[in-house]
Amino acid sequence: MRAAPGSGRVTPEPVVRRKRCPDWAWESWLLGVLTPARAIRDRRGPARAAAAFAAAAALAGVLAACSGGSPPASNAASGLGGTSGPGGFASSPAGAASAGAPSPSAATPARPLAGQVIVLDPGHNGDNWAHPDVINRLVNVITEMKPCDTTGTQTDAGYAEHAFTFNVAIRLARLLRAEGATVTLTRTNDHGVGPCVTERAAIGNRAHADAAISIHADGGPPTGSGFDVIEPGLVPGHTDAILAPSDRLALDIRNAYHRITHEPYANYVGHNAIDVRTDLGGLNLSTVPKVFIECGNMANAADAAKLSSAPFRQRIAVALAAGFTAFLAPAGGPTPAAGSASVAGPTSAGGASIPGAPG
Repeated sequence: MRAAPGSGRVTPEPVVRRKRCPDWAWESWLLGVLTPARAIRDRRGPARAAAAFAAAAALAGVLAACSGGSPPASNAASGLGGTSGPGGFASSPAGAASAGAPSPSAATPARPLAGQVIVLDPGHNGDNWAHPDVINRLVNVITEMKPCDTTGTQTDAGYAEHAFTFNVAIRLARLLRAEGATVTLTRTNDHGVGPCVTERAAIGNRAHADAAISIHADGGPPTGSGFDVIEPGLVPGHTDAILAPSDRLALDIRNAYHRITHEPYANYVGHNAIDVRTDLGGLNLSTVPKVFIECGNMANAADAAKLSSAPFRQRIAVALAAGFTAFLAPAGGPTPAAGSASVAGPTSAGGASIPGAPG
């Protein structure tokens, strides 16, 4: 998306056989080991020892999986490996040592988003380009008439925004459902048309969502980089009731995204990665707390490389899940500002851990 100007039988004895490592184990390895390995190199003293134990625990989990193990229920649902502890592995030597005797909380992972309804809106759609008569039809977004939908942007290499947004939404939905949330997507495949921006907002409203997000990637200037969260501005008689909660959602999403993905704030739009707009139908017509996120600039070579990377898209999903948890289940208070010394770890999102979160 472009920024506006200024998914009864007898059981035989088990036979032990060699087993191929499941996909979740390798995802756990990527998200749970590579970063701790860098931490071992960079830290000193007790912090270095803790990082070493973390990496060892994650490696043990992968080896167990390759021997026939299976991920915890919450992680299996999310397609990720690891345990329910921060970063997907024991966070201390004591935690690593107690892995053989799981606590009641480990046997029944916390589901901080139980009872919450979240709507995910992956921007655009894969067949929009072939139906200009549909997507170019003007609809009323209160402040103006706008096209029903658009085709979105793409990287110079041809990776389309509609494919990116749907991939991130599917990853994010798995994580949120593992945390107990009821998740609805505004589209369930990437080869359809629309829906119109008016219907995207209506889906969230009909679901009585506790929070909603529209996922995009920008097509800004090639020299511009970074991410941006867009929240609704005041449209009297329409957005009044959602302004305050949407602002809190925007801040929680921004802080978690910056802290976990390490993507910088956009340097060409918004202020400190927050933008307020009244020209977006998805926001103007929403009656539930909602934001948009431009996950990066597809026209920028460095951002495009990251957005085209599957591991980075998983990191994006983890970050957005952390933002939702901070907003909807702030057991430990709101997410600290990005870069704050009070951030205890990459999965400290409102006091709840997010499966598969990287370091």
